[in-house]
Amino acid sequence: MRKIYISLLLVTSSLSFGQRTATISTDNVVQTMDGFGGSDAWRCQFVGKWPEQKKNAIADLLFSKEFDAQGNPKGIGLSIWRFNLGAGSTEQGEKSKVSDEWRRSESFLQADGTYDFSKQEGQRWFLQAAKKRGVEKFLIFTNSPPVYMTSNGLSFASQKNKLNLKDGAIPKFADFLVQSIQGLEKKEGIKFDYVSPINEPQWEWMPKHGDTNSQEGTPATNQEIYDLTKSLSEKLKAQKMSTEIVIAEAAQINYLYENVNGENRDNQIDYFFGKTKTNIAKLPNVKHVILGHSYFTTWPIDKQVLSRKLIAANVKQNPGLKYWQSEYCILENPGEAEIPGGSGGGRDLGMQTALFVARLIHNDIAVANAASWQWWTSITRVDYKDGLIYLDDGKSNGGTAPDYVRNDGEFHDSKLLWALGNYSLFVRPGMLRIDVPNQNELDAANDVMLTAYKDAANQKLIVVAVNCGKSSQKYKFDLSKGTIKNNEFIPYVTSENSNLKRAYTQKTDDLEIPAKSVVTFVGELEY
Repeated sequence: MRKIYISLLLVTSSLSFGQRTATISTDNVVQTMDGFGGSDAWRCQFVGKWPEQKKNAIADLLFSKEFDAQGNPKGIGLSIWRFNLGAGSTEQGEKSKVSDEWRRSESFLQADGTYDFSKQEGQRWFLQAAKKRGVEKFLIFTNSPPVYMTSNGLSFASQKNKLNLKDGAIPKFADFLVQSIQGLEKKEGIKFDYVSPINEPQWEWMPKHGDTNSQEGTPATNQEIYDLTKSLSEKLKAQKMSTEIVIAEAAQINYLYENVNGENRDNQIDYFFGKTKTNIAKLPNVKHVILGHSYFTTWPIDKQVLSRKLIAANVKQNPGLKYWQSEYCILENPGEAEIPGGSGGGRDLGMQTALFVARLIHNDIAVANAASWQWWTSITRVDYKDGLIYLDDGKSNGGTAPDYVRNDGEFHDSKLLWALGNYSLFVRPGMLRIDVPNQNELDAANDVMLTAYKDAANQKLIVVAVNCGKSSQKYKFDLSKGTIKNNEFIPYVTSENSNLKRAYTQKTDDLEIPAKSVVTFVGELEY
C-alpha cells in the first residue's frame, strides 16, 4: 500500500506542476488609472482629408469601444486623444526650414493677430471622430510657440538651453494657448481636459542638417517652464476654464528624478512639486501629475526596471502627485533578438514588436506606477516602428516624399495596435489598479507579467497578462476578497494569430496564457 500511495502522490504532483497561482489583492488599491492615449501628430492633418470610408475605418480602429456580433472588439478604444497645436511652419512653407513637409503644422494664430479656426482641418476631423466614438479625455499640446512669437521667427530654436520666444512674450504665449483652446472648443464642441505647453525641453531643437530641422520644437529651462505655467494658470483661472496644465513631457525619464547635466532642465519632480519656491501644486488649473517619455530607458531590462523604480520612489515623496508616461515609440537598438531589424527602423506589423512594447507598458504601470500610458504618433507613413496604424501606396513599406499617400492610400493595423488595446479598451479612466503581489520584475519580463484592475462602477475585474515567454502557461487566479461570477473569465487574446479576439470562456482555476501573447481577462466581481 505504501508504494501505491507514493506513486499516486507523484502523479498528482506532475499534473499540478504546470499550473501557477497568482494572488490578486482585490482589497489593496494601488492607484487610480487616468487612461490610455495616442497623438494626432503629424499624419492626421492629411489623413483627415482622405476618403470618408477609409478615414472612418482608421478612426474605428483607434477609438471604437464597440464589439461585433461574435463579441470581438472593433477597435482599441483610446480614452485620451492628444491634439498637436501647430506653430505655423506650414504657412511658412520652405521658409520654415522644417525639411519634412509632413512634420510642419498650421497655426490658428495669423500674422495680423487674428485667429482662423478653419485651420488644422484634418486634425479637427479626427477630433470629431474621437468625440463621436466616446473618447473621454482630450489633451492639447505644443512643440513650439507660434512663429510670430519666437525669437528667430522659426518653429525650432537657434539658441541652446533657452525657450525660443521673444523676450517678455510668455504672457502672449499663454494667451495663445488659452484662445486656441477656447476657439477650438467653441467650433468643435469639445472640451479640452488638459493642456501641455512644453514638449521635451531637454533636447536642443536646433538645426541638424545645414540650417534645417526635421520638426517644430524648442528647449526650455525649468525656470521658463515655471514662468509659463504660472502665467497660463492665471489666465485659465481668469477665464473660468477647467482645463488643467500638465508638465513636463521630459525627453527621458531620468530627467524627472536626477541631475543629468546641470542645465536646469532636470530634477523636475523636485523642482515643480518638491519643497521649493517653484512648486506649482498650489497654482490653480494645475494637475498634480508629472509627465515623462520612456525613450532610451527600455533596454537592457534591468535598466528598464531600475529607472522605473526610481520614478516611483521619487513621485511617492510628494503626496498626491501622479506620473504619466505620455509619449513613446521605439527609438532604441535592443537587437535582433528583441525586435525585427534590431531597432526602430523598418516597420513591423507583427507580434515581436508588440510584445516589446507590451512589456514596457506593463513596467511603466506596475513598476513606475504610471496612471496613464500614451503612444506617440497613432498613424505613420514611414518605414519605421513609430505607428499604431501604417500607411502605404500598396507597393512599398512606406515613404517620405511630400505627395506619398497625401490624398489617399492603403492602411494596415498592427499587432502593436491590438496589444495596446488589451489595456486601452478595457482599462478605462477612473478604474482602480489593484495589487498583484510577489512578482519578480526581472524574471517576469521574459515570462508572464500581470496587472489587475477593478471597475467599481460595473463590478468588473480586469487582468492583463503579457507572456513574452516561448511556452503557454496555466494559471489560477486567487482573489483576496470576493469571487468571480460563475467562476468565469472571458479572455481577449492578441497573438500572432489573433487581434484582440474573444476566446472561449475559462474558469478562474484553469486559465491559459498562450506563448508570446497579451491576454485581457474580464470577469464579474461579486462580494
